[in-house]
Amino acid sequence: MACLLAPLGAQAQERFSLFVGSPQHTVDRMVRMARLRDGDVVVDLGAGDGRVVLSALRAHPGVRGWGVDINPELVREATANAKELGLSDRAQFFHRNVFDADLGQVSVVNMWLFPELMRLLRPKILSEARPGTRIVSNGFDMGSWEPDETDTEGSRVLLWIVPAPVAGYWSWELPIAGDAQRFEAVLEQRFQVIDGIVRVGPRRGLLEQPRLRGEDIAFTLEMTLARGGLVRQSYSGRVRGARIDGTVEVTLRDADDRRLVLPWQAARTATTGYFRPTGQEAK
Repeated sequence: MACLLAPLGAQAQERFSLFVGSPQHTVDRMVRMARLRDGDVVVDLGAGDGRVVLSALRAHPGVRGWGVDINPELVREATANAKELGLSDRAQFFHRNVFDADLGQVSVVNMWLFPELMRLLRPKILSEARPGTRIVSNGFDMGSWEPDETDTEGSRVLLWIVPAPVAGYWSWELPIAGDAQRFEAVLEQRFQVIDGIVRVGPRRGLLEQPRLRGEDIAFTLEMTLARGGLVRQSYSGRVRGARIDGTVEVTLRDADDRRLVLPWQAARTATTGYFRPTGQEAK
């Protein structure tokens, strides 16, 4: 019998986690880690009796929330709890598979599911949730997607910030030393970890200290440009789909170390000049 049931159990893990309610002190830590603000929409995947969503709504009156659970009895219990607490106008619970939950309009996702199930949900979260969405987990991680923050005061509570997709080709121009310098960059990405290289004319450089947190991106770049000499640039901006809007602080490494702040707008491109032949004149 055990041999017959084992394959069924492995398949069931893709869809179900047994309900064990998180202790209230852990729920409170999850709510704090989410850093709720007005207008947030909180969802709990595997909501059980609704305690995570309802605790979030009680902690912040400007928040709405909903939860899904595969167990209809728990959905009825969560709905009754919301009514008893006077939160039915801001909380809803649905009998639904977690894979069918629409994550496109939420800002906080809570989970306490089997580790295998969380990893199976990872692609859904990254493809559906908007950049900047906070993901909070009680205890379990999401495999190779490292958390952005971990609270170890008691059982682990983990936080991820859904990163904007930035891998690919980008270009922008900056007026430096009287010339419109064209930058052509290639960005690589694994979750929130990014790396990059850039070319200006025949010269190439590395992005230093690249950081991506949700939609916010930042890096520094130090290159010798044709007329500007050695130029240090500190970029910070926000990813908006196929563009990045922000500012760059430019330091000209001349006698006065002149600094200026310029608007920065980068655009995603289908091709790049980074790989064009360089020639033998470049240093």
